[in-house]
Amino acid sequence: MTQYQNIAALRADQRFADTDHWAAFGAQWGSGEGKRIECLSVVAETHDVKTFTFHCPDYQALAYEPGQFLTVSPVIDGQSVSRCYTLSSTPTRPFTFSITVKRVPGGAVSNWLHDNLHAGAALAASGPAGIFTPVAGPSHKLLYLSAGSGVTPLMAMTRAAADLQADLDIVFVHSARTPKDIIFRDELARLEKSMPRLRTLFFCENTGDEPDWAGPLGRLSLEELQRQIPDFKEREVFTCGPKGYMDATKALLGNGGFDLKHYHQESFDIGAEPEPAPAPAAGQAQDSFTVVLARSGKTFTMRADQTVLAAAKQAGAVVPSSCSQGVCGTCKSAVLEGSVEMQHNGGIRQREIDKGLRLLCCSRPTSDLVIDL
Repeated sequence: MTQYQNIAALRADQRFADTDHWAAFGAQWGSGEGKRIECLSVVAETHDVKTFTFHCPDYQALAYEPGQFLTVSPVIDGQSVSRCYTLSSTPTRPFTFSITVKRVPGGAVSNWLHDNLHAGAALAASGPAGIFTPVAGPSHKLLYLSAGSGVTPLMAMTRAAADLQADLDIVFVHSARTPKDIIFRDELARLEKSMPRLRTLFFCENTGDEPDWAGPLGRLSLEELQRQIPDFKEREVFTCGPKGYMDATKALLGNGGFDLKHYHQESFDIGAEPEPAPAPAAGQAQDSFTVVLARSGKTFTMRADQTVLAAAKQAGAVVPSSCSQGVCGTCKSAVLEGSVEMQHNGGIRQREIDKGLRLLCCSRPTSDLVIDL
């Protein structure tokens, strides 16, 4: 059992009930619950990355595990839009919590947060959720591999290990375009000095405006992995970054003889939109079903090979959604009539399924449907 596993049992035990101000201190905001959260501060980490720190106005603690995420739902142009963002803060300090967001071209929510969210502002959030966490694992030797804003869950894990003074052997490898794009660069350097068994390694594609950069240049390769971390096969690996990076990293490890039973990666692509199902080939039989959205009154026809979410959006319906991977739970809806085949990734509980709820992003119809939307 590692110190990480103790996080699952962490509970705030402070009680300051003598005044109204502290009356709720120590209460908890648990998994799946929706809340209004208030922004306390905004910090620029790099030229295109900001950290937003929040608290619950009722002073509840957020109970979560390092690596989990929140779903935030700002109102943009009069419409609530949801996205998942990993918590970059540590659950050992549960009364404030942070997300670290990279501005991306065309990113409706990320750009809105950068341009509009400020200290004192509030927005809706739900969670926490996610299974990308080391809490359940017994390993004392860890290898963290990240690129870009994928550093955030691994930073949460490292901050938690530091607070717990965990006896963990961690190698933290991060890839960035240039040295100035390394998120949390200074803090990771400080943590490396204070944690005897933490080692950081940064790969940059080019030196940018730091011609004296002494770190490795280029992308992580199997040769560099074997040279820099010769015991990588003995470690539990956690990877987060753009999908292409994660795919390449998994292949690299496999080619190096790493046992992929000890490989973990973030299972959703932040901000991704559901991909429409391909059209059936000419002459191919294709079942279709009618879907009625009970509250909006919208009706549309969809193919059996489409997800309900993709078909609903294609028909112009407004459906709350975020990860589109069956992880975050944002598109959870009640199926009032009919049946679906659902393959989810942990974003819904069995008791919710028993009540008739389904995740529309990973549900395909097996009959006509009536949905509570």
